[in-house]
Amino acid sequence: MKTTNIERYLNSFGQNVVNDSKKLLSSKKGSTALGKSIRVKVVPTSTGFSTKFYMLDYGEYLDKGVSGNKKKQSYKDYKGGIESSPYSYTTKGPPIDILSKWIKKKGIKPKGLGRGRSKNTGQYISGFAYLISRKIKREGIKSLSFFQEPLGLYYGILQKNMLKGLREDIQTYITTFYRPK
Repeated sequence: MKTTNIERYLNSFGQNVVNDSKKLLSSKKGSTALGKSIRVKVVPTSTGFSTKFYMLDYGEYLDKGVSGNKKKQSYKDYKGGIESSPYSYTTKGPPIDILSKWIKKKGIKPKGLGRGRSKNTGQYISGFAYLISRKIKREGIKSLSFFQEPLGLYYGILQKNMLKGLREDIQTYITTFYRPK
C-alpha cells in the first residue's frame, strides 16, 4: 500500500517543527550557525516511517540547558513537563580560550581586568573570560527549549490529524485495488 499522504504529513510536521525552532532560536540568540543547521528527514522503515531531526551537537545543550556544580537547570520537555537537565559541569568549566574568542568577536572590552599570559600554553587569556567560565561552571547554562516547545506543539497536532492521512491513503488504496469494471 502506498502511504504518500502519511509521508507528506510527516514531512509537513517536521518542517513546521524546524521552522518554529529556527524562529525561537533566532529570537533568543540571533542568527547562528546552529539555526542554519536544524533540519528534518522522514525515512521509510520496515514498520512505517521515522522522522529524524538533525542539528549541530551543541544544540541539545542549549535546548535542554546544562546544570552547574552549584545550581541545577531544568527545561520544558515536548510533553509540557519540567525535566532536570541531563547535562552538568562537575570539575571543568567551558574552555577559556573559546570564551576569549567569543568576547573578542562580540567586541566586549572589560575594564580593570587586564590580560595575562597562560603559564601552560603561553597564550594570552582574558581575566574576564576566566570569570565568565567560573560563573558558567557554577550556575550552568539556562535552557532555551527552542526545539522542545515546537516539537510538543506540533506533536499534539500530529496525534490528532495523523488518522486523516491514513484514511486518505487507505481510500486511495481501496479505489485503485478494487476498481470496478
